Amino acid sequence: MSSAAVTAEFVPAAKAGSATGNPLRKRLLLGLAAAVLVSGGAYAGYDTLVAGHTVSTDNAYVGASVAQINAQISGPILHVMVDDTQYVHKGDVLAVIDPNDFSLAVVQADADYRRTLQHVGQYYAQRAQAAAMVAARQSDVSRTEGDYDRRRNLAESGAISREALAQAQTAAEGARANLAAARETLLAQDELVAHVSVDDHPETLSARAALDKARLNLSRTIIRAPIDGIVSQRKVQVGQTVQPGQSLMTVTPIAQAYVDANFKEGQLAEVRPGQRVTLTSDLYGSDVVFHGKVNGMGGGTGSAFAIIPAQNATGNWIKVVQRVPVRIALDPKELAAHPLRVGLSMTATIDTRE
Repeated sequence: MSSAAVTAEFVPAAKAGSATGNPLRKRLLLGLAAAVLVSGGAYAGYDTLVAGHTVSTDNAYVGASVAQINAQISGPILHVMVDDTQYVHKGDVLAVIDPNDFSLAVVQADADYRRTLQHVGQYYAQRAQAAAMVAARQSDVSRTEGDYDRRRNLAESGAISREALAQAQTAAEGARANLAAARETLLAQDELVAHVSVDDHPETLSARAALDKARLNLSRTIIRAPIDGIVSQRKVQVGQTVQPGQSLMTVTPIAQAYVDANFKEGQLAEVRPGQRVTLTSDLYGSDVVFHGKVNGMGGGTGSAFAIIPAQNATGNWIKVVQRVPVRIALDPKELAAHPLRVGLSMTATIDTRE
């Protein structure tokens, strides 16, 4: 077959294919245009209905109110019951300080307290003795004044000498002076016991406080966990002598973890406490989504509380977008299912429609 014949045979076929391909191309182009329009509409709707009402940041980190365990008394460490990464419950024993000196202090304070009770009891006995002395002196006054009156009548008739009358007068005056002294002693004893009982007496209260202090110090030889959490930064060792206020370890309550998300200042206009937040962590990835609520916003930016402020007076100043920490409370059930650790990175998205 010649080349001319071949050309003649295939040219009509090509024209036919071209003629039938134009409608298909048009349909494809129309479908593509429709897909673009639908995608653009969906994006516009998402941006208007969802994205326009959310703010997000990956400058967020897990935090917790860490319990700092410090020594409250001085003494050598006898036992250390925990180690780093160990989970403890509230009330578990963390460490023990040698209690011998504090046990002796309790015995001494208890003896002082008992001695004080006896001493205060004597005040009441002495007060009763002073009251009895007043009654006795009152009888002496009555007797001596009676004698003086009788002798004075006899002296007027000359039955007794003036010397006997003077002696009776001196005895009466002495009895009155003794009565006054007895009454002053009674007043002094009244001041020691006025309006109080033995148990309520100031000396008793002071001795009891010393005993309670000794018992408190003894109880502080056993150092317990104040909260549930994980032991971290354990510094104390057996045999080490600790001082009051010395840091021993920390307990991190991971079940009470929260997130501090640092949003840009331009993102905070619509952020309010109570708004819902979705979060993901770098630890678990996007497969695990945490849910929380906004607790509140910090009182200032991070740079405002920095040791070295960002402002200076040299004129070499560059404006930097500031960030404000937003405290986010997490769902306890989700935390129990997927525990977090303090300092982990998070991504937080706040729904500002509420």
